[in-house]
Amino acid sequence: MNEFVFSDFHIDMTQSFERTITAEMMDKFREISGDDNPMHCDGEFAKESGFPDRLVYGMLTASLYSTLVGVYLPGKYALFQEIETNFRNPVFIGDTLTVTGTVVELKEKFKRLIIKAVIKNQNGKTVSKATIKAGVLR
Repeated sequence: MNEFVFSDFHIDMTQSFERTITAEMMDKFREISGDDNPMHCDGEFAKESGFPDRLVYGMLTASLYSTLVGVYLPGKYALFQEIETNFRNPVFIGDTLTVTGTVVELKEKFKRLIIKAVIKNQNGKTVSKATIKAGVLR
């Protein structure tokens, strides 16, 4: 876990990490969220709808932005304040996702970072983009 303080940050500072989506992650997310939509739970339903298999929950994918902020950028002293995200392409079990965040603006008065973030799959295809505002406690 990074322990950056506000004075450590600069424009274009970037952090990344990878995560492979597993069936177990899907099961846990379903249990937590209560989302029983067959597109996420029934491979046959997803195939009948034109997909190769069931779709990973978009919000499971987006939850990786929380990992980005809380562990990598800013890290330990983060206060996740706001996110605007959109989903570009589906994610499937077994996909390896790379999450990258880049500081695009510093608000020194409020010790706030504006971060542009993107999630790409193992083929380099963008599956999600986000703009994140995060405070830094120190």
